[in-house]
Amino acid sequence: AAAGLSYVGAYVINTYRSYDNFLQDRYALLPAVIILCVAVVMFVIGLIGCCATFRESRVGLGLFLAIILVIFIAEVSAFVLGFVYREKVKTDVQGTMRSVFEKYDGKNPESTVVDYLQEQLHCCGVKNYSDWTTTQWFNSTGNNSVPQSCCQREARNCTGHLDRPQEL
Repeated sequence: AAAGLSYVGAYVINTYRSYDNFLQDRYALLPAVIILCVAVVMFVIGLIGCCATFRESRVGLGLFLAIILVIFIAEVSAFVLGFVYREKVKTDVQGTMRSVFEKYDGKNPESTVVDYLQEQLHCCGVKNYSDWTTTQWFNSTGNNSVPQSCCQREARNCTGHLDRPQEL
């Protein structure tokens, strides 16, 4: 269980690095850090439980059970906090994404991240392709199109023009 939790926590932190321009709130990593801490504690407690079992110590096994219950309560608390604050996180991420999209010019590092995000998540804009119509990049290009990273992979010869939204 500790190895599984370690993998999940490390995966979340590693994935966070790809999207850190969108998640400026560092507290977004808090659940992953909690999961890693719980994994370390579970590993140590697992060793204690094994030792208590080998020695057949009732006190050691009682302590092991109490500690496992505390860990379970911590995991449930982390789940409940994630569920309760999901809307706040959603709002914060959308606000940050809008500001990053506003800085899009097709050349700067934020633009590269936006293109990468849209290609990986198969999306266009924060909610949909119409989000691009309010950006400075859209108004400055004047060609009534969105970035090519909005194009579907299957769409051949996609130019990002808004007159063919089925390709986005």
